[in-house]
Amino acid sequence: MLKLLRSFLESRAEPEVIPAVPDGQRVYAIGDIHGRYDLLCRMIARIEADEVGRPPADTTVILLGDLVDRGPDSARVIATAREWATRRRVRILAGNHEEMFLGSFERDETLRHFLRHGGRETLLSYPIAPEVYSRATLEELRAIMQEVVPAEDIEFMRSMEDRIQIGDYVFVHAGVRPGIPLEEQKISDLRWIRGEFIEGPETRDFAVVHGHTILEAPHVSSLRISLDTGAYASGLLTAIGLEGTARWLISVQGEPAAEAA
Repeated sequence: MLKLLRSFLESRAEPEVIPAVPDGQRVYAIGDIHGRYDLLCRMIARIEADEVGRPPADTTVILLGDLVDRGPDSARVIATAREWATRRRVRILAGNHEEMFLGSFERDETLRHFLRHGGRETLLSYPIAPEVYSRATLEELRAIMQEVVPAEDIEFMRSMEDRIQIGDYVFVHAGVRPGIPLEEQKISDLRWIRGEFIEGPETRDFAVVHGHTILEAPHVSSLRISLDTGAYASGLLTAIGLEGTARWLISVQGEPAAEAA
């Protein structure tokens, strides 16, 4: 009797959600780059090679945000991403670090926060001498930023997206707040949420692909894919390919940072 009851209950259970990309499309999503120009160049080469080895498809590349801060070459990362987008469809999400970078042009408290969390490395990737940076007051530093950060970089960051949906996949920087419809999600949650999303129940009918929370290795489950493997310090940059219901990981490894920022 118990066996029959268990079989009956299992037959009534909700089927497992198997996310899929629409037919004819392919997606690559890349985790947080954080100023690692060297790793971005290697990842571009890997994705281009992976694409050549597969049947033709309508392909989209998505960068999951946090292109800047902590690593040594944020300026070149921005320039490279912008150039790559002229050669293929590249869509880019705004991360919390892009938010801080843009906000630092206007607010002292945001500038302080930005500098404490990798902004120093970002600014020094532009033509600012370290000794000039060290002597500058906040007001002086903001004036220098306005001179050395190209308007094209600022407009590029302002044009970044908050959420991308392709088929059964939703791409965001940090995550989504459980129980809130996608169209009602706050931008602050999409860019900053952490524990409430990661530890919350996976009761969605779509999969979330995100970065923001550093892991030693990517997390891949039916409804959540986390790709931030701490590239700025670990030297490991991770991406995922998606086509139909198929998934495959792509990684590039470089030298780890001398010390984490």
